[in-house]
Amino acid sequence: MLHPQVTASLAIRRRPPAEVLAADPYEQLVFARRAMEESNEAECGPAIPLPVVVDVDAGGVPCRLYAGRTGAPVFVYVHGGGWCYGSVETVDRLCRRIADRSGCAVLSVDYRLAPEHVWPAALEDVETVLGWVRKEGPGLGVDPSRLAIGGDSAGGQLATIAARRQRDATTPLDHQVLIYPAIDPMTASESYDEVPGNGLDRASMKLAWETFVPSPADRFGPDVAPLAAEDLTGMPPTLLITAEYDVLRDEGADYADALLAAGVPVVHVRYAGVNHGFARKLAIFDAARSAADHIAVTLRAALTF
Repeated sequence: MLHPQVTASLAIRRRPPAEVLAADPYEQLVFARRAMEESNEAECGPAIPLPVVVDVDAGGVPCRLYAGRTGAPVFVYVHGGGWCYGSVETVDRLCRRIADRSGCAVLSVDYRLAPEHVWPAALEDVETVLGWVRKEGPGLGVDPSRLAIGGDSAGGQLATIAARRQRDATTPLDHQVLIYPAIDPMTASESYDEVPGNGLDRASMKLAWETFVPSPADRFGPDVAPLAAEDLTGMPPTLLITAEYDVLRDEGADYADALLAAGVPVVHVRYAGVNHGFARKLAIFDAARSAADHIAVTLRAALTF
């Protein structure tokens, strides 16, 4: 059953007026970006204070570092937003809670957005950050020898592709956390037909994929479609979170199954009654707070060895 908190969450964000709906797609995107930022406080709630919250330049990529102690392991976080919107601000409260409860430092990546910067710009930014934190982490007071990655939605797609490429470069990561990741550029799974709406549907996801990766031929490669990878063995142990009323639900489950089939330790948790985007909305969803704490406990167990 759809949780009443979903209805409450959908009522918060400002909807585009008729003149914006009649405008070109870029004007609609600008409106959506602004509306997401404007609703951030109401959706995500107050900020947990931490000893260290600082914006850093990670090899030319803007990031925000959250830390509570020196020598902490590092969790690189990649925000969602269809590769076209979202920022370190829209996941600030989630990153603070994870850092506070896990004991890990969280490095949140403000990667370049489409359509101004199409694929592979965002992926390049994530990889730049990983290389930077490995090199500069000790000077920041963190321990990059214990390194995990994660992200939600579009950020989950970027995170797991970066993790696979790190594996291929013989610099494997210790863990990955994927929150309703966008896995299938073809938007072919049954959940698109079973639970459309609730903030996301096939048309909006197709537009997001097409904006991020304009060339159809590029969407079939493993650096865009994670399930196109020939071999998933050796991927990091994975916590994968999906939502019952999310059109990305089934592709996330398919990816969890593929990782398991490749011998990767996977915990797949489906949160009942909630929709896409719930995990960052800590002020609205009880499930968001549970998910953040589950992520924190998982990271603590995986990285504090």
